[in-house]
Amino acid sequence: MTNEKKNILYVQTSDDPARQYSPLVLAQTAKAMDLDATVYYLGMGLKILKPGEAEKIKLGDFPSVKDMIEKTIEAGVKILVCEASKRMLGWEKVELIPGPKIVGAATLNDLALEADATMWF
Repeated sequence: MTNEKKNILYVQTSDDPARQYSPLVLAQTAKAMDLDATVYYLGMGLKILKPGEAEKIKLGDFPSVKDMIEKTIEAGVKILVCEASKRMLGWEKVELIPGPKIVGAATLNDLALEADATMWF
């Protein structure tokens, strides 16, 4: 029996404010459960990572999405951004909030193959 950590991949495809919290809360919870977690932003989800956008979203008694992203990174969760999606949105040069790393599209395939579970939002 192996003692390898299980890992969960959370894929954020939406810029809908109501869909921003789930992958971040779940990724933080996974880390608290001693699991590996990665959040991968794809498609329209990238819009949330532009400076000033995540601060605008605050639902219920949750912190802003910007604060949630920062807390998620501090917990040790990798946040990755799809390069192809960036180009799809017409963003040749775009500034993103600090923390996320831009990666190639093949990275998502590799992550999905390696993950013990994937969740899409």
